[in-house]
Amino acid sequence: QSAHDPTLARINRGHDFAAFQSAVAATKKTGFPVCVHVILGLPGETRTQMIETAKKLADMNIDGLKIHLLYVVRGTMLDAMYQNENYKCMTQSEFADIVCDFLAHTPRHVVIQRLTGDPHPEELVAPEWALRKTDTLRLIRERLEQRNLRQGIYAG
Repeated sequence: QSAHDPTLARINRGHDFAAFQSAVAATKKTGFPVCVHVILGLPGETRTQMIETAKKLADMNIDGLKIHLLYVVRGTMLDAMYQNENYKCMTQSEFADIVCDFLAHTPRHVVIQRLTGDPHPEELVAPEWALRKTDTLRLIRERLEQRNLRQGIYAG
């Protein structure tokens, strides 16, 4: 979900980025395609760190990418953080912009399988705009055009 070990520790991921890299390399050796999931908006992670994750993934020769929005699910630790104002969700605009940047750093050969998540309405605490997937996808498309970006434009 992130290339940053402090973030992975904060979300109790149970492994570091080196373990992820090793798993991807081992899987690639078998010939299986590798699809990576990234969550944007993790607690404490900056825009710069999210772009660094994109750059590190670009160097790993992955085959697919699923981008997820971090949203708050009722009854989770993140819900408690959100209720105590220790976590603030990204705005729809912020999310669209970072997705555009992420795509620009993702090599053209990588198949983009997802650009946002699908929260269940009864479980979702925030952000409410996460339920408007069509609007989010439209905004991402508009921002790509406005910023003259496309997938892989910044990838090596």
